[in-house]
Amino acid sequence: MTAASAAAMEQEAEATCLQSFELYESESRLYILGTNSDKTLWRLLKIDRSEPSELVIDECSTVYSDSEHHDLLRGLDEEHRSTGGVKFVTKFYGIIGFIKFLGPYYMLIITEQKRIGEIFAHPVYQVTRTAMVELANSKTRSTFQSSKDENRYKKILSTLDLRKDFFFSYSYHIMRSLQKNLSDPHQEGWTLYETMFVWNEFLTRRIRNCLRNTLWTVALVHGFFKQDKFSISGKDIMLTLIARRSRHYAGTRYLKRGVNEKGRVANDVETEQIVYEAVPGPSEVSSVVQNRGSIPLFWSQETSKLNLKPNIILHEMDDDYEATKLHFENLRTRYGNPIIILNLIKTRERRESILRREFDKAIKIINKSLSEEDHLRFLHWDLHKNSQGKPTNVLDVLLKVAFRALSLTEFFYCQVAPSSETAAHWSTLLSGLEPYLCDDNSNSDNTECSEIVGDISQEDISGSSDSSGNATAEDKVENSELPPLKPPKFQKGVLRTNCIDCLDRTNVAQYAYGLAALGHQLHALGAIESPELGLEAPLAHHLMHFYERMGDTLAVQYSGSAAHNKIFSAKRGHLKLFIQSQEFFRTLQRHYSNTCIDANKQAAINLFLGYFQPQQGKPALWELESSSGEHNNELSDDHTSTLKRIRSDGSILHESGASISGSGHCHNEPLSASLPDVQSGLQVPNLESDSIHENEVSSGYESGVSHLRYTPTASDILHVPRADPDNDSGDSNFLDLEWLSTSGNSSDERSVATSTPDANLSTENVISGITPEIMENQVAEIQAQKLPDDFVQWVNHGDTFWY
Repeated sequence: MTAASAAAMEQEAEATCLQSFELYESESRLYILGTNSDKTLWRLLKIDRSEPSELVIDECSTVYSDSEHHDLLRGLDEEHRSTGGVKFVTKFYGIIGFIKFLGPYYMLIITEQKRIGEIFAHPVYQVTRTAMVELANSKTRSTFQSSKDENRYKKILSTLDLRKDFFFSYSYHIMRSLQKNLSDPHQEGWTLYETMFVWNEFLTRRIRNCLRNTLWTVALVHGFFKQDKFSISGKDIMLTLIARRSRHYAGTRYLKRGVNEKGRVANDVETEQIVYEAVPGPSEVSSVVQNRGSIPLFWSQETSKLNLKPNIILHEMDDDYEATKLHFENLRTRYGNPIIILNLIKTRERRESILRREFDKAIKIINKSLSEEDHLRFLHWDLHKNSQGKPTNVLDVLLKVAFRALSLTEFFYCQVAPSSETAAHWSTLLSGLEPYLCDDNSNSDNTECSEIVGDISQEDISGSSDSSGNATAEDKVENSELPPLKPPKFQKGVLRTNCIDCLDRTNVAQYAYGLAALGHQLHALGAIESPELGLEAPLAHHLMHFYERMGDTLAVQYSGSAAHNKIFSAKRGHLKLFIQSQEFFRTLQRHYSNTCIDANKQAAINLFLGYFQPQQGKPALWELESSSGEHNNELSDDHTSTLKRIRSDGSILHESGASISGSGHCHNEPLSASLPDVQSGLQVPNLESDSIHENEVSSGYESGVSHLRYTPTASDILHVPRADPDNDSGDSNFLDLEWLSTSGNSSDERSVATSTPDANLSTENVISGITPEIMENQVAEIQAQKLPDDFVQWVNHGDTFWY
């Protein structure tokens, strides 16, 4: 091979991602050979096995051709002939990361994957099978004592099923929105791993520190991905729905509620809806992003096996609502202005109304300190009350809210012209947008793009929603072969929706916003004449299926059961008995998961995310949890700062700039700056006893140990928020409620007595929207199935159950 060809191959290798890997082992080393999609280029990674409690990785700088790859293997086998040679272990598709408990390091790899879609020519894959490879060899393994705790940790990690709803792409930054990818295309892989939606950021941190690249790892996103193609007006349209779950303050329903001190909220999910014409060559693309997340206050609910309706408890009221303010500042950094809050919780039900009043007060106090431009827009609208009559009527109202919100945030649209020969490369896809690309230093999706190349005014970029106009001569790009480009549009701001769990009611509202956006997106693509799609349109039913699937998936992840889809089912015309029975059994399934499974699941999540790092000589988590409060007092002197920040998840965002010095060879560099901020508060599940046997977590790093669950003292608890009549200024500051009430919802005209839910009925975690009369009918129906009366009473009212 000539020097020129070798240099060309090396340059191509740097621009090519590795997509397939072969793992070989010798007595002293693991060898990984990685190749590109067409297996023309190969690279070599070496992992030392002589010191398995340390991670020593060496990346060979040579790039090998396919024929050289076979020669390389023969040479490695000859080198280790005296100790048994080199043996093939497995083929795999990417490194998830490295983890260490009390003994050696383990490498997590993807051994099977399934293609679930693509963004343009960039495939998206779902993890379908994984493996954990121990780095210790036969000699070094004997130096580690056989530890029950070590096996216990491995069992804990295995309870996090990576085969469910984890996806990735080799060539597309799936952890970012399309607008962010196109507006800021030059982000390096290192930085992208530190975004809030990459769940294996912690597990990959050491190898990224060593190699200063991300060639060997994949960035896993947790959430939902669904894609389908449909035809409209003679055009093939690709519809993609992506939900990205944040790794910050992540966990299960009753173990993660509200906000932490850094402004991170539970169940924080970004939803993106991408629409483009599925044709090669010049293409138009559009996307819109919305957000859901727990109410950003300090609040909790205690799990109870005997009560389906645990009380809502507010903690440590802060007059300035600093954590709430941090949360909305983070949203503004990510999405820009305006931040629109759609709060769907109940206004008259005792437990939910506590949060409703306090959230309203927090918003208004925060707005007093903000400029008018930065004001939070809000709407408090009781979806449960308004669905008491005809449940489907709420969709009419929510669609009006969605259109109003969309007019404020707008959506992303641009024309891209990837070359047919190199469509698989992201840089080429961007070529058609170059005249309109924004400042590379942009940190958020609210790109206003003041420095647009070409004679494009700001009004053209962020003005009206009519994108059907033709570009002027000045808009044409230098390449005369490309057709004129329409001016792009950018989303500025975001709609943030919440209920109590941010699952069932929230998903209905997100569907309405997605439907409003879809009409505008298809209109921008020239597929339909009017930007408004009605609820009865065939596409509306198609989109409903997408959002229903997403809602079920997100609900299982957070609460353990599929979503309560009463409104969707009613829209499809399902029988009331069928809907009630489905809601009933999903309630039972959710309650069982919350009381019996979630602690184990939370433990696995926190271990995977790096919030718990076991250490020799430190108490195991199950020991801490089974001990008395006196033991916690023993820790308080040494870990004062930890206990003060007990509600925080300890952001593992790489904020302090860990060292990435050195070449490919790394000897377990100190990571004090890059390890998770354990001191900010380790999250530990509230385990009841050792009967949950192998599914707890141990923690402990140099910065200390603390509890997952924050158990408030009496002085921390506030069941009823403080009244502030001066802040009672209405339920919305961005739309006319009178106009909203003209939606034709018959329940608006119902009497207060009829529309006010019974205090004994469940909130979102029970069967929402069922009156006492309906409940009695349901009891009769269930009794017809010969279930005991006590059992039905327990399910309906959460009373003590003696079975």
